[in-house]
Amino acid sequence: MQQALSFTFHRDELLPLADSHRESFLKATPFRHVVIDDFLPAEVLEPVLAEFPEPRDIEWQRFDNAREVKLALADTERMGPATRHLLAEFNGQVFIDFLERLTGIEHLVSDPHYDGGGLHQIRPGGFLKVHVDFNRHRRLDLDRRLNGLLYLNKDWEESYGGHLQLWNKDMTTCEHRILPVFNRFVLFATTDEANHGHPEPLTCPDDRARRSMALYYYTNGRPEEEVLDEHDTKFKQRPGEEWKTSFRQTARRWVPPALADLASRRK
Repeated sequence: MQQALSFTFHRDELLPLADSHRESFLKATPFRHVVIDDFLPAEVLEPVLAEFPEPRDIEWQRFDNAREVKLALADTERMGPATRHLLAEFNGQVFIDFLERLTGIEHLVSDPHYDGGGLHQIRPGGFLKVHVDFNRHRRLDLDRRLNGLLYLNKDWEESYGGHLQLWNKDMTTCEHRILPVFNRFVLFATTDEANHGHPEPLTCPDDRARRSMALYYYTNGRPEEEVLDEHDTKFKQRPGEEWKTSFRQTARRWVPPALADLASRRK
């Protein structure tokens, strides 16, 4: 734990890493992104994983509909000390310098509120359909420019699923499927062409979950070619895909959660 709480990012380590990945980021398709494995010292992430809350431990924000079944936590008071420390480092000036060097996007601003970010958890059967993200932070009045995802899933097998899918602009082809393995960091530019998601229901064992740390970065304004009207998350259907509301999801609109869960199990 002490190593996790004393961990800090250093420019002499991060800036050469940014230089080595910048061309790959800028030329990536179907939109700008990069995948970096073994991103942090393992001893920094072990305590984060150990204190990661179970669904029953705290009050998570729950999404349960035809487009997403997942849990999210942005309230740092409900997180452990190693997690809070690491999130603060991701929001700090040294990591911002790294992101600006890697992406060429200047004047980045981190989000102390972790709006939409923080900790994410998807249990077996859960999913997040392909989408583009909301493009404005209403509280800060800033434009969303980058998504950072750090995966926390040890010994994650291909058969468990949970791949992050990157789709082309026209939603005709999935160009990349990224397995959410432990200590893998994914960074991508947030635009209205950045179609991404985890659309297939998770097939991991019942005692596992797809866990990640989500970080978003903003600027005051964005390039003219990227300027569009403000919008919330926009979900997009894959070829031949239909979104079906489950019995449980329908029942939750009308009856108390405990009764809906019981009815769903009996069905």
